[in-house]
Amino acid sequence: MTGFIQIITSVASQAEAERIGRALVERRLAACMHVSGPITSVYRWQDKIETSSEWVCAVKTSAGLYANVEAAIRELHSYEVPEILAAPIVAGSTAYLDWLRSELIDPSEIETA
Repeated sequence: MTGFIQIITSVASQAEAERIGRALVERRLAACMHVSGPITSVYRWQDKIETSSEWVCAVKTSAGLYANVEAAIRELHSYEVPEILAAPIVAGSTAYLDWLRSELIDPSEIETA
């Protein structure tokens, strides 16, 4: 186990994806965020089947920062109930994982309210 995770969220526009990605990277909560889309999502919301275009965001971060990333996504996201799912990164190239580590804030350095 590497201690790193990838968090997935989907958003309503490319501009929203870029705004969230920039904020996460500026705050050093993410080393990077990949944006893919548009994709088509089909889901049930408030007893209706909905179809919409969305952009998928893949956030690279550490497990220790999950709560902070989730809070930032909730703060910046336009959806009432945003998708926020985390999966462990079980392996990766040493050089990439070293870079990832160097770009993230240490969780112990984050002020809590």
